[in-house]
Amino acid sequence: MKMPDMSPHDFYQVNALNAFGVFASSAEVRFERLTRLAKRLFNVPVAFVSLVDAQRQHLFGKPDATTANRQAFFNQASAGEDLLVVPDTVLDQRFRNNPLVAGDSGVRFYAGCPICVGNGDQLGTLCLIDNRPRAFNDDDQALLRDLAKMAEQELFAMELATIDELTRIANRRGFEAMAEQTLGLCLRLDKPVSLFYFDLDLFKQINDQYGHAEGDRALQDFSAILASSFRQSDIVGRLGGDEFAVLLPNTNRPQAEVALRCLDKAVKQHNRLSQRGYALRYSVGQADSSNATASIAALMQAADNDMYQHKKQRTRHSGTTLSTWLDLLLNLHRKYHH
Repeated sequence: MKMPDMSPHDFYQVNALNAFGVFASSAEVRFERLTRLAKRLFNVPVAFVSLVDAQRQHLFGKPDATTANRQAFFNQASAGEDLLVVPDTVLDQRFRNNPLVAGDSGVRFYAGCPICVGNGDQLGTLCLIDNRPRAFNDDDQALLRDLAKMAEQELFAMELATIDELTRIANRRGFEAMAEQTLGLCLRLDKPVSLFYFDLDLFKQINDQYGHAEGDRALQDFSAILASSFRQSDIVGRLGGDEFAVLLPNTNRPQAEVALRCLDKAVKQHNRLSQRGYALRYSVGQADSSNATASIAALMQAADNDMYQHKKQRTRHSGTTLSTWLDLLLNLHRKYHH
């Protein structure tokens, strides 16, 4: 059964939050340092960063409150597109009946500024709360916006560590982190997982014949085809050089083979329409989780071995390697045009 896709917005949020590593201890330190600064600058008892993915809310420097009440209040408070200031929650129809507002120690003041990265979508909010009403002038609002920009820079710095700069998909570090987390979840739920390991064929020849800039273009094109051919819930990564991997959660081997046929069709269509003088070709190996002790490292090794065996068989059966055929074609091309 095909795993349901998420909306593009939810997919971006989930993968951005996972790829940035915001749930690692180092990320918590980053945001808690920022929220301590906010508390001192605004003299409020509570400041926190709220990051929301498709399924749950994560608070750094969070207030003491039940999860349900916290989520109901702050989801509502962060729904706006710009900075939201509530000088007195008791006087605001949106919050006056919220359980967090009641009592002497309840939330009486709230200010939140959106945190946006990547494509401009809001991933979360930098929030201030107080148990007494208070004014919040233009200078305060400008300062809160500046602090939210600092939070965005923290997210961007973490993105650089896990996103491949050339292709804009996950790098090896980001892929392994997200894939390991996804694999663990699927194993706990007794769901199948498949993994593909890809290698671009004749990549060195593209670099030698057309230059490294064109080689980079080939990597970008293949990455884009991978990202568009697989489901948004699948994890696509560039492992380094011309090697790629895709993890397909809740996917058994026959279902994965269907997905691979879709990819092959997309690559062939790209080659038909391309006018760049060369065709994209790839080798692929496949592995799937067959026991509860499977790891991403083991799946990647198994898929890599499978790919290598397929390459050996193809070379042996062809008699003449693809590299030799390409050299012959290139020589004919140069002779014809010169």
